[in-house]
Amino acid sequence: MNAHIERPTYKYDKPPPETRPLIQRLHWVHVILLSTTPLIALYGVLTTTIQAKTIALMAIVYFISGLGITAGYHRLWSHTSYTASYPLQVFLALAGAGAVQGSIFWWGRDHRVHHRYTDTPRDPYDALQGFWHSHLGWMLVKKDRRRLGYADTSDLKTDPLVRWQHKYYPVLVLLFGAVIPTSIAGLLWGDWRGGFFYATVLRMVLLHHATFCINSLAHTIGTPTYDDVQTARDSWITALVTMGEGYHNFHHQFPNDYRNAIRFYQYDPTKWFIRTMSTLGLAYDLKTFPANEIEKGFIAMRVKELKDREVRLDFGSPVEKLPIYTEEEFLDQVKTYKKQWMVIEGFVYDIQPFFNDHPGGKALLKGGIGKDMTEAFNGGVYQHHNAARNLMNTSLRIGRLQPTF
Repeated sequence: MNAHIERPTYKYDKPPPETRPLIQRLHWVHVILLSTTPLIALYGVLTTTIQAKTIALMAIVYFISGLGITAGYHRLWSHTSYTASYPLQVFLALAGAGAVQGSIFWWGRDHRVHHRYTDTPRDPYDALQGFWHSHLGWMLVKKDRRRLGYADTSDLKTDPLVRWQHKYYPVLVLLFGAVIPTSIAGLLWGDWRGGFFYATVLRMVLLHHATFCINSLAHTIGTPTYDDVQTARDSWITALVTMGEGYHNFHHQFPNDYRNAIRFYQYDPTKWFIRTMSTLGLAYDLKTFPANEIEKGFIAMRVKELKDREVRLDFGSPVEKLPIYTEEEFLDQVKTYKKQWMVIEGFVYDIQPFFNDHPGGKALLKGGIGKDMTEAFNGGVYQHHNAARNLMNTSLRIGRLQPTF
């Protein structure tokens, strides 16, 4: 559905103008990391023999570090959609560091701002600035915090584990993002090159762009299932790419729900992981939005979609624009001008175009010319369905009969 999107307005929609030249705004650490790692990965793929064990390791590390982002950075720390035990928090903090996407604090701060100022210039990865900007471009420049919105991060600033991870983030990235994956493949089966190029670099590049798709693809393709005010969309394709984060329209409507997908057939491994941790006693207080309110949003959008489709249909001339005939004028048209007209429920119908298509045969139609056939139409001869009424009102109804009272 291509529904019209009405943009929300905010008090701070217009940030101060950017005066720094581009060369001064470039974030060189991000520029170098995000431009060289794909080239290194490509070189490794072209020059390094693939081993099944290393590819399996790559998949495992990808999934673990991905959970660090989706279940940790996103649903736990950014949205506090559930509560994790301390061991689970440590696991997710270390896994998230291995994803090489910044610290919990850095990631969570910008994501909260994104939700508060979605689709406005105050949004760090504003989708209205284009796919490239929301996917990657926003990270290549140093952000002027005055130009961005504000979101409360006091809970993150006072969380000891978040503070620790932020302080030692470079060391944790090196250890969990590179040293451990490379060493596992190197020490256990002697594939140091594969461990570095596949389990470390290629895995990191793929996970980077999968996560970036939450900001870009999830605001580009799919369906506005629950609301169409913002660009967030639900898409099973994006869900497959992002470990379940693709039901993004749901997420933007109900951000403190620990789920992204609520249907049993929708792909959301992050939800399944959190639920499993809950079963094991490692997570609790899993938040869900009231089902009644979720259904309201779903039904409201389906009604709007049906109305959008309805306005494109031909229902014939509006009743108020139909000409009015007296009974004498009606009969004169039939007798003098041989019009094949009949009356049903006060409306005049020209049945001539329908003679050859009438399921009941021509005789029944001929017998009703010049008469009021309301009783016959409504069960006296046959109880007609809505399909008959719709067809008649669209193509056969030509006027109204003036009441005689």
